[in-house]
Amino acid sequence: MLIEKLAAGVVQVQTPIGPRYVMPSFLQRVYLLWLFRNFPILPHAVLSGRQQRMIDRMCSEQRFVSMAYSDGMNEAPVLGTIEHRPAISADRLPPRRPMASEGSQGLAAEVRQRS
Repeated sequence: MLIEKLAAGVVQVQTPIGPRYVMPSFLQRVYLLWLFRNFPILPHAVLSGRQQRMIDRMCSEQRFVSMAYSDGMNEAPVLGTIEHRPAISADRLPPRRPMASEGSQGLAAEVRQRS
């Protein structure tokens, strides 16, 4: 299995429009095997800056593998999966609700003032 991954392994990148399969070079496959040695799925955010740039460069070079790999017919071994989610901006997040402890501290302080 390791030889097959070194020979023709692909990286699965989860995108908002679905999974994409990227064909890395031989040296990139060696590095990616080491990268995915403990976890088969890694979020893009946990990668180092160098690793993020490598994944982004592989995706921007448009070296995507055809969809034949995704239907299981001529399936290439998957080295690992990168969860490549777009960053969520703060203006799109719902407003925060106050914590329950914040309200109870206010009551305790009010009781202390009255005593």
